[in-house]
Amino acid sequence: MRLNKINAGLLSIVFAFSTLSAQQHLDPEYIKVTNERAAKIVVKLDLKNDAKEKAVSNIIAQQFRDLTEIQDGRDAEVKKVKEDTSLAKEKQNEKIDKLKTKADESIAKLHKSYLKKLGKELSEDKITEVKDGMTYGVLPITVAGYNDMLPDLTAEQKDYIYKALVEAREHAMDAGSSKEKHGWFGKYKGRINNYLSKQGYDLNKESKDWHERVEQREKAKADKK
Repeated sequence: MRLNKINAGLLSIVFAFSTLSAQQHLDPEYIKVTNERAAKIVVKLDLKNDAKEKAVSNIIAQQFRDLTEIQDGRDAEVKKVKEDTSLAKEKQNEKIDKLKTKADESIAKLHKSYLKKLGKELSEDKITEVKDGMTYGVLPITVAGYNDMLPDLTAEQKDYIYKALVEAREHAMDAGSSKEKHGWFGKYKGRINNYLSKQGYDLNKESKDWHERVEQREKAKADKK
């Protein structure tokens, strides 16, 4: 009897240690992927300092892993709730909302901590480059697109567009997938388009005219070659 109790105790310790290890050590292949993603961002910063490059790369890679841990944990719990047939739909939705809110709060704290860590290594300009690197450069590309499509934008309108996209980027850099990142920018582009429509722009016409101008420019470049 005593031996069984000891064995049971040992098994519980092993199980607890295994669970802890699983939480602390992600899949080596994923760690490699996050390191590579971080390195691609850092190389473009042109820091010219090996120690700083390594430090910044480690911070970014760890951010990717920390975000994944929160998001995967949330998704696993949400899946359990959805599969619990004993719960009414209303109760399921209530639990899911709480899980998502809790995860969002954790991500918001992580976001602040991450920027603080980067701030110890990089200037504000370089941190902005990191943010763009984490979000595929969508912000500068989109700003350039609006300016090219609508060359008569006022300073106030340009400021609105830029600030809206900056806000989108803050959310997008915490998103867990490419689709979700682009989804945040899509949401804010919708707000921008609504704003511009109220400012008197016919965006359907402006977009059509812009694409025609772009095609003409591309054709002119091709003809010169």
